[in-house]
Amino acid sequence: MNPFELPSRVVDDGIYARTVAHLRGRGIVLPRFSELAAPETMSPTAREHAARADRGAPDGRNLFGVHWFNQADSVDGVSVPSFLELPSAVTGVAARIVVMQGRHFPMIRAHKVLAAYACLAPRLVSGMFDPTHHRAVWPSTGNYCRGGVAISRILGCHGVAVLPGGMSAERFNWLEQWVTDPADIVRTPGTESNVKEIYDACGEMEKDEGNFILNQFSEFPNYLAHYAMTGTAAGRLFEALNASGTLNLAAFVAGTGSAGTLGTGDYLKETYGARIVAMEPVECPTLLYNGFGEHNIQGIGDKHVPLIHNVTNTDLIAGVSDHATDDLALLFGSPAGRAYLAERRGIDAATLDCLAELGFSGIGNVLAAIKTARRLDLSENDVIITVATDGAELYPSELAAHLARRGGTFDQIDAAETFGQHLLGGDADHVLELDHRERQRVFNLGYYTWVEQQGISVEDFDRRRHQSFWKGLRDYLPIFDEMIDRMNRDVGIAEAA
Repeated sequence: MNPFELPSRVVDDGIYARTVAHLRGRGIVLPRFSELAAPETMSPTAREHAARADRGAPDGRNLFGVHWFNQADSVDGVSVPSFLELPSAVTGVAARIVVMQGRHFPMIRAHKVLAAYACLAPRLVSGMFDPTHHRAVWPSTGNYCRGGVAISRILGCHGVAVLPGGMSAERFNWLEQWVTDPADIVRTPGTESNVKEIYDACGEMEKDEGNFILNQFSEFPNYLAHYAMTGTAAGRLFEALNASGTLNLAAFVAGTGSAGTLGTGDYLKETYGARIVAMEPVECPTLLYNGFGEHNIQGIGDKHVPLIHNVTNTDLIAGVSDHATDDLALLFGSPAGRAYLAERRGIDAATLDCLAELGFSGIGNVLAAIKTARRLDLSENDVIITVATDGAELYPSELAAHLARRGGTFDQIDAAETFGQHLLGGDADHVLELDHRERQRVFNLGYYTWVEQQGISVEDFDRRRHQSFWKGLRDYLPIFDEMIDRMNRDVGIAEAA
């Protein structure tokens, strides 16, 4: 499947007819992309049904809750995404660092369920993907494949998770409860940085025509969903913060990962002039230094440049160490760490609770935002928005292993040392501001993955250098919505209105 050939019409009438009958039988209505960007545009019926759904179950009504405007106990009536604003007492910088919380998404408690829906929906409504025949294969480093399995369960199709065997035990525990067959969890060699091994496994699986690979690293709908949906949500958050009109949206920060979330930065740069900052681990500094290695900031698979990364629109790269993210997860999540932050740093209980919920990549994004604020000398009138993809519940086994490496103890002295070293004593090292030449260098790194290994033509690969390509992709957003509308009409479930 050529990722550059995005569907704009029904390509197989037979598959389309079977899909319509299948969705009708399951009572499934599909949300438009525009509705997930602005949930208040959903029909009152759709919103009511989403509010009544079991958010931890494969309930079809949860499709209308796959957006940023959720709270812990509600998917309705929220006009601003759930967020955490970090006080300067934590960050050590004047800039306002704001974290959008992905843990309120339904089913997987991570925002990658949005990417999974966005990648499958256009293939479903165009008659490319047959839910009665195809197996939906979700290559991932942990959260996207969970989102894909959740969406597959809702749609009543066969979902297969492909992820490195070294990822956190909690990811596999979740998958074991959700897949229809244990064989649907495909463990590939390595850990976070071993993305090529995932691609190799998918290459073998693709030889079976029954397997439909939905590769988040090369699926442009992943980029489009974050441009439209996460971008809109982040923009509304900034507008709410900027009621006085005196603030500047200085930057958007996200881990490299599939680069889908970085598409949010394109929206925020166009709308507010924000810089786009890509976070990557210094233990595997591919974008920074053409480097390689292993790391434990789970959720940002690397050692390559994703096809959907708009490299030539990226402004900075910020390197973060997994030693810092591991240590800070202990600081935020342990009794000794919480006591230190409350008693010695004056952090309020609500902020402490939110800090304790941050997953590894969310902590990494916060550190990259702090580095950005220091590098750019940002002031109290500058806002940096970033995201916490998932929550701490995915990492207890990793924290236990890290605590064991530290000798099994973490007391208030350890807490003070961690706070001083990684937060107040942090610096702007491993931060690169990209000029034209550096952007071209990083862009060129993708050649080896996509042209030499994955068979993308040089012509297709190269046209991604120019912003006209990325702007042209956005023409598909209303087309996808029109196709979703058509399928919903053909399915004919009255409560879709």
